[in-house]
Amino acid sequence: MAREIRFGDFLREIAVTQHRISFRDLVSQKPGEVQVRAADAYRLLFPYVGVRLADQLRSVLPLAFYLIFFELLILRQWVQDVWIVSAGFASVIAGLVLFMEGLKVGLMPLGETLGLYLPQRSSLPVVLILMGLLGMGVTFAEPAIGALKAAGIFLSQDNSPLLYDLLHQHATKLTLSIGLGVGLAAILGTLRFLYSWSLKAVLTAVLIPLLGLTLYAMTQPGLVSLVGLAWDCGAITTGPVTVPLVLALGIGVASSVGKGNATLAGFGIVTLASLLPVAVVLLLGILMANEPSVAIQNLPDALTTSPWWEISPWAEILASLQAILPLVFFLWILIRWVVRAPLLQPRIRAYGIFLTLIGMILFSLGLTYGLSKLGSQAGGLVPASFLRLPAIATSPLYPPALGIMIAILFAGILGLGATLAEPALNALGATVQNLTHGAFQKRTLMWAIASGVGMGLAIGVMKLLFDWSTGPILVMLYTFALGLTFFSTEEMVNIAWDGAGVTTGPVTVPLVLALGLGLGQALQRPDGFGILAFASIGPVLTVLATGIYLAWREKKRIAHDEREAKETA
Repeated sequence: MAREIRFGDFLREIAVTQHRISFRDLVSQKPGEVQVRAADAYRLLFPYVGVRLADQLRSVLPLAFYLIFFELLILRQWVQDVWIVSAGFASVIAGLVLFMEGLKVGLMPLGETLGLYLPQRSSLPVVLILMGLLGMGVTFAEPAIGALKAAGIFLSQDNSPLLYDLLHQHATKLTLSIGLGVGLAAILGTLRFLYSWSLKAVLTAVLIPLLGLTLYAMTQPGLVSLVGLAWDCGAITTGPVTVPLVLALGIGVASSVGKGNATLAGFGIVTLASLLPVAVVLLLGILMANEPSVAIQNLPDALTTSPWWEISPWAEILASLQAILPLVFFLWILIRWVVRAPLLQPRIRAYGIFLTLIGMILFSLGLTYGLSKLGSQAGGLVPASFLRLPAIATSPLYPPALGIMIAILFAGILGLGATLAEPALNALGATVQNLTHGAFQKRTLMWAIASGVGMGLAIGVMKLLFDWSTGPILVMLYTFALGLTFFSTEEMVNIAWDGAGVTTGPVTVPLVLALGLGLGQALQRPDGFGILAFASIGPVLTVLATGIYLAWREKKRIAHDEREAKETA
């Protein structure tokens, strides 16, 4: 009986923490004691789990069905290894449910506690240093980072030696560079909160040197292929771990010192976390450009056999442990020994960390066998609509002009549907509608962002189809975005530039990466990177343009009302 009560207490503590289950419903009062019934806890927790599962199903299943039906109906091909792919998608869904729940009850409260107590018990330089280190740490825990390593299998060492080295021999350097960029973004974003700096000014100060660095890389033959990867790395960072944890820390610091714009608190740091990693990766590529590429020799099979820790599923399990446990240990050290803050509900925090770890493992396995596999299949088969592919005897399936149009529309619809299915987009839409007092409706924002992503993916596919260079297009689009930023309100600038963060979720990133690399491989391009970068700048342009239009329409309405009032008087 004592064991049942302890287990029931544990379930009760979990349930009450979620703010959806009342204490009165969960326990039955008796004179002198509280009897907890495990069956009631399960019954009350099940709807809560169902909501989380429904969120991930809405995010994953439409993409899977869209890709499958596109292969069956448009490309007239059956999905390869359909049962393995299906199991992979099921693992992705289960992993995301556990990961997001664990993040909410385990890691996020640790970040909020640290953000609340850190500025009270440490000097500003110490706070900023720790913010930077934590920004680096959360990058390793980002689920989509694993998609970069999976993307390396599609590259040829002969065509892209620098990219091949970065994604194979120097994968740790690449991840550290991305983390360093996120750490710098956390520091700069915190300073912006503290001193109420305008996001327009910060964006200008960051983007102009970054675009200059991009233009320099385009002039170096060995660095041209790096531009797409670097800008894609920026899109990968704004995922479900980095964004909420860094935001919680930044807002906690600003709140503790009583500074920052309360209305726009939290906006802007996501944008910085997607831009500064681009600069650091480009600098890493410049430093490595003069290093000789490590050639892979044709060695005997006995010498090229991979060790057990590099073979699936052990590789995914170990990578998940290396991503989560050091971050948790670092947070615990800071809370326990640096800020010496009380750790509330330690059992719940341990439970959440356990869920995060299991979810990360399941998601990584699903990424290997589901998302990446189906995305690369679809990307590799799309050119059959207008090109002759040896794998498809009846290719090309359509006349060239129609086939190219089908490929572009395929990417555009994929981006539109994937973004509308992102659960985070609904939350952002509701927040923006409240901040703008209904002037920018939730539905309008959602469609503006989704159409921007669809447009960006379509441009990315056109870049691969027509072998355009990534750098000039990105420089042109970001320059145009800076121009729109100048004519937009500060409020709209915050909303538009951070809106791109919700487009690069843990499902969309690996799928789009695999799709682009598979398409690039089929078209014999050196690499397929850069599509995510276009998917990130697209919503910035559409939201800024929509905001300018709505402001112009509102001014026109006010002027019309004033004229009518004068005529009536």
